[in-house]
Amino acid sequence: MFDKITLLATPFTLLALMAPAFALDELNTSTGASLGGTPLALRGVDPVVLSTLNAVSDGNAMYEISHDGASYYFASETTARQFEAEPAKYLPQYGGFCAFAVALGKKLDGDPQYADIVEGKLYLFVNATVFAKYKENPAETLRLAEEKWPLIKHQAADSL
Repeated sequence: MFDKITLLATPFTLLALMAPAFALDELNTSTGASLGGTPLALRGVDPVVLSTLNAVSDGNAMYEISHDGASYYFASETTARQFEAEPAKYLPQYGGFCAFAVALGKKLDGDPQYADIVEGKLYLFVNATVFAKYKENPAETLRLAEEKWPLIKHQAADSL
């Protein structure tokens, strides 16, 4: 009965079937897959260094940790262990999407080079122009983003 059905299975299609359903919608993994095969978050930048020092430090695939359907790279074993102990402390808000775009009801790629830490939370922005616009009124932007995120969180970026 099934001999005429061909299943095309690549590592990416199998990954999509195995990963949590929210990963592709709620997390910005625009840079493709990690060496381990899961979607790579934060463009491979170490989230611990970024969220504590607001500094961009490229992670190393040797220190890869998968969390909630995405992989994160770390600059050292020390930062990987810090993340492993308390991931929520280091993850960017809005799944790593641009906070300014979220405030507008959109999901755009968040670039770790344009980041802000407010009350211990990490926010990313798409580029220098948008980051400068955010800096004009950060409290209002973040207020609007908090309002909009629950409405768009589960929607695919290209549907907004």
